Amino acid sequence: MTQPPQQPPNEPPNTPPNEPPAPPAGPPAGPPSGGFGAPQDPPPGGFGAPTPPPADPFGKQPSAAPPVGGHGSPPPQPGGYPTPPAPQPNGYGYPQAPQPPQPGYGYPQGPAGHPGAGQQGYGYPTQPMHPQYGTQQPGGGKKFGTQMQIILAAAVAVVLIIGGGVVYATMGSDGGDTTEASSSGGGDGGKGGADKGGEGGGLAGGVEKAPGTTKAKVAFQVPEPKVTDVTSVMGSWLTDKAYVKTGVNEVVAYDGDKGAELWKLPLDGEVCGASRHMSEDFRTAILFKEGKPTKADKYPSCNQVGVIDLTTGKLLWSKGVTAATGGDEPIRFDEVTLSGTTVAAGGTRGGAAFKLENGAELWKPKVSADGCYDTGYGGGEALAVVRKCGSHDSPQLSIQALNPTTGAPLSSYQMPAGVDYASIVSTKPLVVAADVGDTAGDGSSISDFFSIDAATGKLIVRIAADADTYAARCDATDVEQCQHMAVGNNRLYLPTEEHDGTGEYGDTNEIVAFDLTTGKLLGGRADAGDRYTLVPLRMDGANVIAYKEPPYDKGGQIVSIDGETFKQTLLMENPSDEAVRDAETRFTTDHSEVLYSQGRLYKSKVLISERSSIDADKKLYLVLAFRAD
Repeated sequence: MTQPPQQPPNEPPNTPPNEPPAPPAGPPAGPPSGGFGAPQDPPPGGFGAPTPPPADPFGKQPSAAPPVGGHGSPPPQPGGYPTPPAPQPNGYGYPQAPQPPQPGYGYPQGPAGHPGAGQQGYGYPTQPMHPQYGTQQPGGGKKFGTQMQIILAAAVAVVLIIGGGVVYATMGSDGGDTTEASSSGGGDGGKGGADKGGEGGGLAGGVEKAPGTTKAKVAFQVPEPKVTDVTSVMGSWLTDKAYVKTGVNEVVAYDGDKGAELWKLPLDGEVCGASRHMSEDFRTAILFKEGKPTKADKYPSCNQVGVIDLTTGKLLWSKGVTAATGGDEPIRFDEVTLSGTTVAAGGTRGGAAFKLENGAELWKPKVSADGCYDTGYGGGEALAVVRKCGSHDSPQLSIQALNPTTGAPLSSYQMPAGVDYASIVSTKPLVVAADVGDTAGDGSSISDFFSIDAATGKLIVRIAADADTYAARCDATDVEQCQHMAVGNNRLYLPTEEHDGTGEYGDTNEIVAFDLTTGKLLGGRADAGDRYTLVPLRMDGANVIAYKEPPYDKGGQIVSIDGETFKQTLLMENPSDEAVRDAETRFTTDHSEVLYSQGRLYKSKVLISERSSIDADKKLYLVLAFRAD
């Protein structure tokens, strides 16, 4: 985690309406020209069934040597590979199921106690991160940093091989010895200890099934629209029948297996905010601009709130809202969420809420006499708000659990001094992330997590999350845009930063867990395996669904991690063909929306921009979909 996050696609809070937003660090990259198997241009009526990738998609002979650079690529050798180029900005990129998908970003909300209810997945854009734990010593030996020593000491002290099983004698955070059965990677061909999936019911503690075959293929691709400016395309969801994705001034539903267009909803302007939650009947909320850019108004305001029926493609209602303190101009919002039957939108002039069914106003944006206002909301199984008071230079933030119907605070916790922004990671349990005193120093916006009792507003525990050790991150200003973490089983699951693996070259990492009552780092871990990097996507009941970012010569993987034992089950492995893996790795988890369910994986961009001269003739993609069955 080494670079600051990018500017969100909608206008920054203090930017005048007609002033352009700051551009991203670079244009989103796309797959190499020529495509890799699906139709390059959609035929009339939408996308048809994909054709298999050609044996030689680029019309050239396979290279005998691996490409330079890329995750897990070998270091340069004397007289061999040239020095790898500096990392370039990647594209931005988020599945279809025969069973109703589970809660998470793009998943319907479930009632309390529902497997995975209230858990959130993550996937909004931030900058790539590549710090390591260890440093390479002369002679090829590895020197582990203090952070890696902490992880190893907390997770695995002694490995005992007993018969055909593996038992870890671990050291608890309180110094006491504990013993638990588990499974780990390393020395397994980069599979991180993941068991091969087989036929049968859902995995213990979740509803995701290990398919009959874990070998995936490309299901379809959606071409990237051509634009002349930085354009937001954030938002992707799964219904029981469709994969739904935001496009340019529209929202489109695709058949989850073949990519055929099911419906298209045109909008008056660009989508500038999207809820990561859905109702049980597949309704969700979006923000969109009041119009398309014109010469007189190049950057229309993000002031329209609307609700979409993701089954029919109908815009059920949309409206702007004026401030409670007066004025007839609709105010601009920065983000929107959904909890139960309440749609809540937040911004610098306060928050507003509406009935999901008909858009009736529940409360209006206002700034109180003491300068306090709602900056943004966290939704899902409950509703919470980050409320800001005080001056711009010396703000005071509080976290409030709200009655979703009236907006009345049920409890309030005051954040410590030195917190300018806070993010809501989960609403039930209530977990908040913040960078206290700007001590993270890496652009992740996280130095600490706060586990809060939503009923009383009392702090349960504060968990220090050293930025050099953990790879989770949140958006600098938006309240509900965290990624690379999951909450479940009264635990916070985090990935560690990449560090040296056990092989001669290539990095790896782990997923570890903190207890949300004690704050202790628990024993056990899930290892990515050499040259892979594990990224939590969401909870599946008591299990963690995670994506394994691949090395240069492999396809990515989806695994289910047992939330107690950390045992991994392989659910999907994508093709290792050069053209396919090149396209897949352009949708990095830092800059993509990633959704997985029942053997279907969807990766999509959240920002697109005008093509550079290098990309002018390339086939770039908005969505890349895989299926294993």
